[in-house]
Amino acid sequence: MSIKFRLTVMSFLQFFVWGAWLITIGNYWFGTKQWSGAEFGAIFSTLGISSIFMPALTGIIADKFINAEKLYGVLHILGGIALLFLPQVNNSVTFYWIIFAAMLCYMPTIALSNSVAYTILKNNEYDVVKVFPPIRVWGTIGFIAAMWATNLSGNKSSANMFYISACSAIILGIYSFTLPKCPPQNLIADDASFAEKFGLKAFKLFGTYKMALFFIFSMFLGGALQLTNMYGDVFLSEFAKNPLYTSSFMIKYSTIIMSISQISETLFILAIPFFLRRFGIKNVMLISMLAWVLRFGLFAYGNPEEGLWMIILSCIVYGMAFDFFNISGSLFVETTTDASIRSSAQGLFMMMTNGFGAFFGGLVSGIVIDKFFTHAGNRDWHSIWLSFSCYALVIAVLFAIMFKHKHDPKALETVHH
Repeated sequence: MSIKFRLTVMSFLQFFVWGAWLITIGNYWFGTKQWSGAEFGAIFSTLGISSIFMPALTGIIADKFINAEKLYGVLHILGGIALLFLPQVNNSVTFYWIIFAAMLCYMPTIALSNSVAYTILKNNEYDVVKVFPPIRVWGTIGFIAAMWATNLSGNKSSANMFYISACSAIILGIYSFTLPKCPPQNLIADDASFAEKFGLKAFKLFGTYKMALFFIFSMFLGGALQLTNMYGDVFLSEFAKNPLYTSSFMIKYSTIIMSISQISETLFILAIPFFLRRFGIKNVMLISMLAWVLRFGLFAYGNPEEGLWMIILSCIVYGMAFDFFNISGSLFVETTTDASIRSSAQGLFMMMTNGFGAFFGGLVSGIVIDKFFTHAGNRDWHSIWLSFSCYALVIAVLFAIMFKHKHDPKALETVHH
């Protein structure tokens, strides 16, 4: 099997594991279990807490001590075992701690999968900017496949979604041990300082104005990244409370409607090399932020009948919103950091977006929705999505003004060297 095909399988399974439950857990939480919104925010904050220190820590370990592909495999197997316990849980507190354990294992694998792919591609003399996006697109296809499997098997409100995720995680963990070796770089001398030996030099990137600003905006945008994943399927499903929409196709197949978002991702991922070379990293990230404004705004005004086009357009816009920032951000880190701290720097990027960003986004959104937008058990989705849209607009305007980055096409050409 070719290197690209083997990495494609890794990418597919990486996001299949997540897609099996991430979009549908809200239906299980609010519908099947009928637990509270504030607690639901706390569940999603486990993604954030796990991403605050685990990607950076595992990046350091991969840079210094253990083959990245082996560490990747062990984490997936442990995470899969944790997920197997979730269907037996009958109280929200125990559920929180078990999913927290699963996320401690899963979240660092997102950054590790990037590091493993970049390392293997470079070792085989591929152009990362050209070759990586088509491989990564299969991650999104994996996410879509998992969503469809969960919805069509009748499990969008069932605990079986966790079994689907757990089995695929364990399979991926075993598979990763067959990948080409990604040994630690060992670029650091024996007489190096403590900070150099343990990869803490990556934190010095905060000492550079541009990198510090990049990481701060990554955090604020990270607060928005999971909001439609948290609430999108619940939002569509709750239209069933309105007699006008009870038998709507959109409500029955809400997860499949939501998967248009990920289908859109596959198209926009493939467009990233063109957009990066044509417009530069700053403008691609700015386009992403403006797309988030549209994503939330269209949800605010959409409905299952005459407003269905807005729901679908919002899902199409999501592809640009999500991947233009995540992948261009990852490539920005790859092109602006030293090889000896690259895995650690990728970990830092994940820490700020899926870490502090998702932590605050999950917790704050859960509390705010419960306190200001829920009346007699009914959520005011129009106001919820409008407030999220305004948040994204403020971030976009500030980023456009404050972040200075000159477009240099040659810098992107050097990624594969």
